[in-house]
Amino acid sequence: MTQLSELLKQVKNLEIKTKNLVEGMESGGYRSRFRGGGIEFSEVRQYTAGDDARRMDWNVSARYNDLFVKEFVEENELSVYVVIDLSASNDFGFVKSKKELGFEVAASLMLSALKNNDKVGMGLFSNSLEKFIQAKKGKKHTMEILNALIKYEPKNRQTDIFKSLSELQKNLKQKSVIFIISDFISDTFVNPLKLLRHKHQIVLLNISDANELKIPEIGRVYLEDAESGEQILVNTSDEKFQDDYSNLMKKNKEQNEYEMKKLGIDFLNLSNEESFGIAFNRYIRTKTRGRR
Repeated sequence: MTQLSELLKQVKNLEIKTKNLVEGMESGGYRSRFRGGGIEFSEVRQYTAGDDARRMDWNVSARYNDLFVKEFVEENELSVYVVIDLSASNDFGFVKSKKELGFEVAASLMLSALKNNDKVGMGLFSNSLEKFIQAKKGKKHTMEILNALIKYEPKNRQTDIFKSLSELQKNLKQKSVIFIISDFISDTFVNPLKLLRHKHQIVLLNISDANELKIPEIGRVYLEDAESGEQILVNTSDEKFQDDYSNLMKKNKEQNEYEMKKLGIDFLNLSNEESFGIAFNRYIRTKTRGRR
């Protein structure tokens, strides 16, 4: 009973902590950014006088030797999936771990989607998609997801974004907006994103810690890979090592940004140095202006 009450307390604290962020997130911009034109294809029907000629389906018309038009319906609701990396590299952080920041971002997105009356779903991954919850509407469902997020203990410490996203695609039943939260320290994962991109709208949220870019100068120490457990002795005071390390981290980030730009997938950098609400609103405003 004590464990359950503590878990419920954590969920409530997470909801309270992100409430101000959600209230500050611009819901109007959120809707215009992710709901697109607001229509999707429904069916083909016979032409009637007054129908818009631009909606004519000439292939079907030729096949049946009659005039047919494409019928569209309004998209009344949105399915929002928040997909979170729980691998060991996200445990890093001085003031707050990347995983903690990721949880707050995830909760903010879920509660924002709830506020907009959208369906909310979740995926948790490490070196595979470990848990998937189909999107549904309602506060009860959203709080159950937050409960599952806080309670969940990952089965593996390593990261395989390629495999995880490939498995995610098989679980998605309808067009969705997918927020992927990770530090994206992984081998290339472009191919599954290409497939997801055909049907879904994707936003990558890169969680980082400013201290990752520079290792403190504390002499010779053993550094351990959080995911593999492999250790290596390094001299943190060596300028060449410092430069090589910083350049490697910077190159990884720039490579991810470059590949996502080619795919037309948004890549948003987040850290403890700036409120997620501020960063997300800036992103929404920039993208909404770009659509006009």
